[in-house]
Amino acid sequence: MMKTATKPQDSSSKSAMWSQRVTQGSSALDLAPGVFTCNDPLAIAQSLKTSAEASRRRKSDTFRSAMSMLTFYINRAGRQLPPERRTCLEAAKDELRALFDRPRQDLPPSGKSG
Repeated sequence: MMKTATKPQDSSSKSAMWSQRVTQGSSALDLAPGVFTCNDPLAIAQSLKTSAEASRRRKSDTFRSAMSMLTFYINRAGRQLPPERRTCLEAAKDELRALFDRPRQDLPPSGKSG
């Protein structure tokens, strides 16, 4: 009989919080405290843009750096992100695109007929 290794159930382990460390201590952007908890999509976008423009450590252009950090946060929150927060953060993506004069991303067709 073969034994399988199991992950420790201790969620307080250091490895369990790697995404929080990345968000707080990113080498790309110095984020304003609480930027992702703001309820105003435009304020989130403006804060990310300001952080990206001020950073001298980023590896890509300002738009990509700002959008990457926002997308990273949304993806890491996953299913635990309440729908209203996800809606706000997705709206911040559109605001960020507008601030950088980028075209708004259209939603893919759902394949459902209405």
